[in-house]
Amino acid sequence: MLTAPDKNGRLLFDANDLAKFYIDESPKIFPQKNSIFSKIGTALRMVSRPKYDGKYLHSLLRQYLGEMKLDGMLTNVVIPTFDIAYLQPTIFSSFQLKHQPAKNALLSDITIGTSAAPTFFPAHYFETKDDKGHTRSFNLVDGGLAANNPTLCAMSQVAQDIIVGNSDFFLQNTVDYGKFMVISIGCGLNPNEKYSAKDASKWGILNWIVKDGTAPIVDMFNAASADMVDIHLSVLFGALRSSQRYLRIQYDQLSGSAGSIDDCSKENLDRLVEIGNELLRKNVSRVDLETGRNVEMPGEGTNSEQLAKFAKQLSAERSRRKNLID
Repeated sequence: MLTAPDKNGRLLFDANDLAKFYIDESPKIFPQKNSIFSKIGTALRMVSRPKYDGKYLHSLLRQYLGEMKLDGMLTNVVIPTFDIAYLQPTIFSSFQLKHQPAKNALLSDITIGTSAAPTFFPAHYFETKDDKGHTRSFNLVDGGLAANNPTLCAMSQVAQDIIVGNSDFFLQNTVDYGKFMVISIGCGLNPNEKYSAKDASKWGILNWIVKDGTAPIVDMFNAASADMVDIHLSVLFGALRSSQRYLRIQYDQLSGSAGSIDDCSKENLDRLVEIGNELLRKNVSRVDLETGRNVEMPGEGTNSEQLAKFAKQLSAERSRRKNLID
């Protein structure tokens, strides 16, 4: 939604608007019933269906995005989803539309699909037609199943576009990852949520799925997927002596309800806003390849300072390319 245009061709939402949108609308997207009987009823219902029906979220996305399609974005986007009919990722990418016109779907359908977190929202089905009238069907769930950290996914799409000769990149059909500039923003993690082999050796199927209010196997898959991407890119940019061109911003001290997907209480939303501000003030850090922990990088300033530096460089590069075209 950050790249969708309004009726005047300007941004539909900027970052501040989108944060306010979530704060205002999340209580209706994730309606809460706080009585003990309601919580028991919700838990029992989740055995046979999603926790939320998603109707309010779907109506919001239809309302704001209307008939807008992927090719109408103000910039290139890469949106991962997972198609359960084929058990494989489906990537909606601006870079692919020329060769895969059937993926030029309504943006509302794509966003409903990529946000359909299993157990929370229902899977989403829709169809598209290409310019020859061929129909393609999609059976989608949360893109996090395919790419919990989508950074490599985005880089591979850009690399593929360079290889086929997109003139936007001015790199003569070669991929030089040392020239990439990457900002990767994580959703946060809880370093204290650990498991031990001693305990896990006694677990059966149920404990792997649910254990003391957590979902161990889901937590492990999600953490492994996201962290492997961060480790790979840290090594890649380090080997190319371009570590300063890869900025990973991740909060690694999530605790309590701050790590919840659907806790939309005012206290928790206020806490998330504070976490965001805290992240901006924190010094730039990179993953320690041995421990997996984030380690501050001396002399590289704060995340806020680095974001401003990236913005300045990207603005200068855009001006340079515009002058070359003119």
